[in-house]
Amino acid sequence: MPANLPPQYFETEKRLKGAKTPLEKIAILEELLSIIPKHKGTEKLQALLKTKIAKLKSAVQKKPSIAKHSPIYLVEKSGAGQVILVGPPNAGKSMLVKSLTNANPEIGEYPFTTRLPYPAMMKYKNIQIQLVDTPPVTPDYMESWLLELIKGADGILLLVDLTNPNPVDILKALLMKLKERKIELISENKVFGDAEAKLFFKKALIVANKKDLTSDEKSFTRLKEFCEAKFSLISVSAFGQDGLDALKERAFYMIDVIRIYSKVPGKKVDFKAPFTLKKGSSVIDMAKAVHKDFAQKLKYARIWSKNKYQGQKVNRDHILEDEDILELHI
Repeated sequence: MPANLPPQYFETEKRLKGAKTPLEKIAILEELLSIIPKHKGTEKLQALLKTKIAKLKSAVQKKPSIAKHSPIYLVEKSGAGQVILVGPPNAGKSMLVKSLTNANPEIGEYPFTTRLPYPAMMKYKNIQIQLVDTPPVTPDYMESWLLELIKGADGILLLVDLTNPNPVDILKALLMKLKERKIELISENKVFGDAEAKLFFKKALIVANKKDLTSDEKSFTRLKEFCEAKFSLISVSAFGQDGLDALKERAFYMIDVIRIYSKVPGKKVDFKAPFTLKKGSSVIDMAKAVHKDFAQKLKYARIWSKNKYQGQKVNRDHILEDEDILELHI
């Protein structure tokens, strides 16, 4: 019986070649396993993928003696940006990762199901954003290596459980635990604070999960009142898929990137594969992203944008905006 694999399988398989860390490979292999149609024609392929996953997990778990000091717990960034999920036990982080991506992390009703950082790719329009699931944080315990993940990330999704009768108390405890470790979470729209406080500031979005499992709006109202002056807040249902499109959009704006399309003179624009640059990037930054020779030999560029430019010449210091089309001339 033929395997009849869908096109999505082959697109995901291409990413496996670029995976550099064992954890990233595990995430992609599990994504492939979830995509494969389950019938007799794919049994051998399913078994092969499961064997590869088992070997990689075994290799990772054989290094417990250096766990807290080893870079194996630092997830190399992939895609347009990296967003870390942080939260208390059973807040639904793994379910949220599963609902936002094609990955298949371990999900359980018991706490501490997630023991290692788990990267997966979330599609937002025509780009990919890396999400990283992490072990839970409690008032009494936090993995030491999680601090470095948070510091290196482009943004944080801090989850709380709306079925908990006191989500504000849980959120306060999490924020205090992070502050004890010199990490201050701030709103995605807030400017960074006073450097004299010796705190590491990181943009975060508060995600109130499991809205489908409670009809009591008092918990969310109290949470909203607490967050109003300090944080941006969004309510979702990871299991029921409610609010996820809005969450993807908020994650995109949080990582502070712009999408720029490269146009070859005389040819049409490929809108499927934009370059992603940090906000505030210029024409010369785009030239460097395309190829170092473009930056050295660039004479001028033409730009098209949504409302302003229609092929005008701009200099190398011109600041780009999201979804600009750029034609580089050398």
